[in-house]
Amino acid sequence: MLEGAEVRLAVDIGGTFTDIVLDVGEQRRTRKVLTTPTRPEQAVLDGTRLILADAHAHICDIDVFVHGTTLATNAIIERRGAKTALIATQGFRDVLDIGTESRYDQYDLTIDKPKPLVPRSLRFTVPERIDAHGEIRLPLDETAVRALVPQLRELNVESVAFAFLHAYANPEHERRAGAILREELPGVAVTLSSEVCPEIREYERTSTAVANAYVQPLMDSYLARMEEALQVEQFRGAIYLVTSGGGVTSIDTARRFPVRLVESGPAGGAIFAAQIAARLGEEKVLSFDMGGTTAKICLIENFAPESSRVFEVDRAARFLKGSGLPVRIPVIEMVEIGAGGGSIAHIDALKRVTVGPESASSEPGPACYARGGQRPAVTDADVALGMIDPDAFAGGTIRLAPELSKQALLRDIGEPLGLSAETAAYAVHEVVCENMASAARVHAVERGAIVGQHTLIAFGGAAPLHAARVAEKIGVAKVIVPSNAGVGSAVGFLAAPIAYELVRSRHVRLEDFDTKTVSELLAEMAREARALVEPGAAGAPVRERRAAFMRYVGQGHEITVELPNRPLTATDLPVLRQSFETDYAALFERAIPNAAIEVLSWSVLVTTEPRNPAKVSEMARKPAGKASGYRKFFDGRAGRVVEIPLYRREDMAPGATISGPAVIAEDETSTFVSMSFDAHIDGAGSIVMERKAA
Repeated sequence: MLEGAEVRLAVDIGGTFTDIVLDVGEQRRTRKVLTTPTRPEQAVLDGTRLILADAHAHICDIDVFVHGTTLATNAIIERRGAKTALIATQGFRDVLDIGTESRYDQYDLTIDKPKPLVPRSLRFTVPERIDAHGEIRLPLDETAVRALVPQLRELNVESVAFAFLHAYANPEHERRAGAILREELPGVAVTLSSEVCPEIREYERTSTAVANAYVQPLMDSYLARMEEALQVEQFRGAIYLVTSGGGVTSIDTARRFPVRLVESGPAGGAIFAAQIAARLGEEKVLSFDMGGTTAKICLIENFAPESSRVFEVDRAARFLKGSGLPVRIPVIEMVEIGAGGGSIAHIDALKRVTVGPESASSEPGPACYARGGQRPAVTDADVALGMIDPDAFAGGTIRLAPELSKQALLRDIGEPLGLSAETAAYAVHEVVCENMASAARVHAVERGAIVGQHTLIAFGGAAPLHAARVAEKIGVAKVIVPSNAGVGSAVGFLAAPIAYELVRSRHVRLEDFDTKTVSELLAEMAREARALVEPGAAGAPVRERRAAFMRYVGQGHEITVELPNRPLTATDLPVLRQSFETDYAALFERAIPNAAIEVLSWSVLVTTEPRNPAKVSEMARKPAGKASGYRKFFDGRAGRVVEIPLYRREDMAPGATISGPAVIAEDETSTFVSMSFDAHIDGAGSIVMERKAA
């Protein structure tokens, strides 16, 4: 079976499940195992052994191992990172508290901002000063740096972030201070803002450096243990980590800059959805990724997910920008909420049913897992409604206990509100679907899109159960549940290109543009990015994308304008202005005639060519035939139990068509087809739900 075939393994560690996908040539196998929170690599190794046994293969047969994880994000949200100190320029230790001096909710007098990752007692300063042009105004006081060593040692600091004023323009002081600390405290991790985020904007740069320092010991330790365990198992292939921007990078780079992994799992899901969109020719897509802990919504236009240069972690207000900790890295733009299969349901002070953001995770898990969980989760509601076959959950590897679900729902929701267990389950299901529908509406509005004009692509272990109801709420007429939807992010990892993007700030005005200096900067950035990408590309062709972040002088935000991949000349300047003004007018209706334009930062992306799937053709529709069985389903709108057909996905041939309500079950997940939809299997094996004619 393995003779001559490339063997590629992808692993996605989520808050509840670890998903594993093995591709041997054109053949694919999948597995889901419970995440082991204290030692995540254990679930990876256990699941890998199981899937390799399925394929009659050994770990030494694997050519490529691609890995993504939410461990960094979860460490920040749950405040489980290293004890971190910040060393700043004298007079600037309170940048993390001051922020941008803006309020995400102007009229809330009790506004609650997320706590900085470094408390004020662990922030220190040293005399030094570099101006915005990179000129040294006050030399670094090296004696002051060394004087901090005893304090850091006494406080048991595990990681240190340096964020000196204007270090993006000249990193000399940060590099020297970092070298001193590495020499004096060899066991302490050191992060330099000029390496992690060499960009203007003091608060965002400091926040990003601190976030990197906060998760570095955790991620470095985990990745080191993972690499060692794989070597013990005789793994001889290449290891790659998925970044938040949707590319993959080397394990060494990931250990240096773990902040780039904060959204690696969700990024894989967006890649997966973009691949499905390209295969089916869907130009406007809303991806809906719901796992065990969180739900992610992402807009995909023309087969490419929206991207951004800043991401907020741990938002205090779910839908309000500015309420989280900013991390300035290349990232796929999405909204993420605490709404997954493990999200816990409860009643708030106003006697309202509320879901999340707290999750039962894998330990102890929802009540139906019978692993000690006492509080009802979304999965418990789905089980009590009859949407999940308790004997076939996760391919039969986890036997569910429906009675425990009903007991938990009745105790925490039903009895306080005078509801039956089934009605309580319906309330939980409705609330979590409305939470996700609200997130989709807000995300679409923020991006200037009309959500109802998009096709919903649902994946993740829990999304197919909720996608039809979410689609009803937001007015979407078409829902696609792809093959391997239950492990969609891990499948997306295998399609991710090897890529790395560098962004550096260098202020230039168009009327005073030194093309030679800028060209040298871009060439240097390209060499650095290629050095990180080409070894992993193993001779495969790579391409560059250069860009400038431009704005009218004095404005607060920039527009991305693509640049040619060559040295710039004076003849390029009118083209740059025209490109900027065209994009500006598209966003704001009109350009500003003869206004001065400036470039704040520059970007170079080096990437291998992505793997684009072939399009599928239309299939003739035909009745699906006899159902595999029937399930008793509680219809909350009718207030009664009804019997609905149950189909096995593997028994449905391309073109097979059914009418809702029905359940289509498979090993990784189950899809609920509501009364509003018909469903058929397309040529790629996807379940396509289309709204019935009124």
